[in-house]
Formats: sequence, C-alpha cells, structure tokens
Amino acid sequence: MTHTDIALTAAHAEVKAELARTDTKASLLLAFTGAALAGVWTVASNTPLRPAALAVGGAGALVLLGVVALLLRAVRPNLGGGGGFPKWATLSPEELRTAFAEDGRAEDIANLSRIAVRKFARLQRAIDLTYVAGALILAATVIAMVQAGGAA
Repeated sequence: MTHTDIALTAAHAEVKAELARTDTKASLLLAFTGAALAGVWTVASNTPLRPAALAVGGAGALVLLGVVALLLRAVRPNLGGGGGFPKWATLSPEELRTAFAEDGRAEDIANLSRIAVRKFARLQRAIDLTYVAGALILAATVIAMVQAGGAA
C-alpha cells in the first residue's frame, strides 16, 4: 500500500464517521426538541396563561418547530448525491465491476465532505435556534410567574 492509498482510506473512513456523528447528534437534538415541544404544549394547555406569556411562549414553540424542520433537513437522505450506495443501486453488475476497478475514493471523499459540511451547518443553526427558543420559553415562564404573583 502506498502512502496515498493509506491516506485516502483513512480520509474516507474519517468523513464517513463524521457524517454518522452528525446524524447521531441531529437525531438526539430532534428527540430533545420533540420532548420540549410536548412539555411546552402540556404546560400551555393545562395552565391559565395571560396573553403576554402565551405570545412569548408561542414564539418559542414556533422557533422549536423551525428547529425540527432544520434537523429533518439535516438528516434527510441524499439519494441524488455523489458516489457510494445510491450510485451503486443504479449500476448493472458489469458497470459495478468497472466502477470498482477505478479508485474513486478521492471524489467520494470530496462529495461526502461537502454533505458533512452542510449537515454541520444545519446542526449549528438548529442548536443556535434551540438556545433562542429556550430563552423565549424561559421569558414566557418568568412573565407567567410575575403575572401570577401580581394577580395574587
């Protein structure tokens, strides 16, 4: 094995691992966001809230829905993309033999790296929006508590 061959194999494995880690992180954040939305819905539907708290909390819930959409976009399969499995599914056995006779790892690494960067960017935006939603929901909680204290 040449140094280039070893480097290509390592880079290919690394970028695939990064994609898997990103999908795992996005899936965990998606589960957290779903739980947060369920909690917000439960509290909002079982607690008498004034319009100010409802408006701020509703904005937080809308931001969380935006997070869900962004995360679903991040983990959506890319069937029209570069090499690998989707491409192999379209080839005949003879075309597969020809494709495997060529070393397409460099192209595959480049394609997978671009996919990974897009996933990372969406994940970063989703996390930032989760912070915003959390701040809005916390503000709604404070408003509700102040209003409840003022009504007593």
